[in-house]
Amino acid sequence: MITSTSFEARAGALDAVDTLRGYRDLFVGSDDPTIRAYLDGNSLGRPTKASAERISTFVTQTWGGRLIRGWDEGWYELPVTLGNALGATVLGAAAGQTTIGDSTTVLLYKLARGAIALRPGRTEIVVDRDNFPTDRYLLESIAVELGMTLRWIESDARSGVTAEKLAAVVSNKTALVVLSHVAYRSGFLLDAADLARISRSAGAMLLLDLCHTVGTVPIELDSWGVDLAVGCTYKYLNGGPGSPAFAYVRSDLHSEFEQPIWGWMGRKDAFEMEQGYVPADGIRRVISGTPPILGMLAMQDMLGLIDEVGIEAIRAKSIALTEFALELVRDLLVPLGVEIASPEDSRWRGGHITIDHSDFKAITAQLWEQGVIPDFRTPNGIRLGLSPLSTSFAEVYVGVLAIRDALAE
Repeated sequence: MITSTSFEARAGALDAVDTLRGYRDLFVGSDDPTIRAYLDGNSLGRPTKASAERISTFVTQTWGGRLIRGWDEGWYELPVTLGNALGATVLGAAAGQTTIGDSTTVLLYKLARGAIALRPGRTEIVVDRDNFPTDRYLLESIAVELGMTLRWIESDARSGVTAEKLAAVVSNKTALVVLSHVAYRSGFLLDAADLARISRSAGAMLLLDLCHTVGTVPIELDSWGVDLAVGCTYKYLNGGPGSPAFAYVRSDLHSEFEQPIWGWMGRKDAFEMEQGYVPADGIRRVISGTPPILGMLAMQDMLGLIDEVGIEAIRAKSIALTEFALELVRDLLVPLGVEIASPEDSRWRGGHITIDHSDFKAITAQLWEQGVIPDFRTPNGIRLGLSPLSTSFAEVYVGVLAIRDALAE
């Protein structure tokens, strides 16, 4: 058995050779001694120092100085211009297919309803039982609203949806398939290209939830053949609590795609204020009301860092962090009854791992009081969410050691 002292030395050595280690200093709170280990970047990313300055400047100069003129000076186009940047940097999407605005829930509803309308006569929606609650609840409501049937994939909570599982439930009745690229609990990373192919062969639309993927795993929506995608921006994109989500709609669908929440900014010639709704051309038709400009500020700085570093380098660091975490768990926690609830093969794992123990709900509260911050997921899981640019190997060591000590007590 490797001793905890040996692991501490390894953590220091890994940090010393980490080519991305200097980026950690660019985040607010990275030097806060009261936060011994922040291991919840898959729920809420740290703010960047550049974003703190950007937001302050926006309030005092852009908003305060330009006032309503700001809409003519970039705000009106920001959902699409920032969507293009997002598409190019982290989505593998050509320009004109991505927009920012609304919450993930609202955008999921818009895209799901729009996709179903493109498959008239089909009566089934496919989703897995281990998908994030919002996805499941929303599809349940749509099924009731439209009189459709939900076909459930019985996925393993410690893995995820495989090609075989999807192929077994899609049919010529399937209008829409909704899957999470990375499972919110286990961290299972599905083969999006293969599942897009299976959906397409059945004549169904694929809507991919990228909330636990974007910013930490390479994505190629265009080349994979994904029809639609949605994701949040407050996890690995560090957009801040409640920052707006994004929507991707493949360009060849635009002319026929209609979403159900009609608002003035999604209308063609919005400022004409004419009677009757005519959807805007292109991706703007996904927009409904006035976009949350202030909520779009912080993610711009993180996108800049990702563009500078490269998503492949970020993915390599992510794998290294989760591999080190799994080593620690196997040696320090498994002997105490902890079970690994995530894929141990990095090819099938996103940016976080989940470990299970019956005492973890109480232990998580204790850890937070100690400045060690993972998150808890029912029924008995701790998730370790490791953000590659802001998480150090030393933090991973401190966090897992604290869990061991709490269990030993």
